[in-house]
Amino acid sequence: MYVIKVKGVAKIPDYVQLRDEAFTLLAYFRVDRPDKSLQKIGLADKTQLIMDMVKEMPFGQIKKIEI
Repeated sequence: MYVIKVKGVAKIPDYVQLRDEAFTLLAYFRVDRPDKSLQKIGLADKTQLIMDMVKEMPFGQIKKIEI
């Protein structure tokens, strides 16, 4: 799975994208509201792990993670 942190502009907030190995979009959520989206794709128990990684990432970077 890949994590991408996207910087918002003006009124658009910062977002996170989760993509699979084929780079298909699995989840797209605001940095400050990950719960509902992660729960929907079955990763509610990994929320803290994913968000800790996202907080350390610079914007625009793609990072591969194993979950």
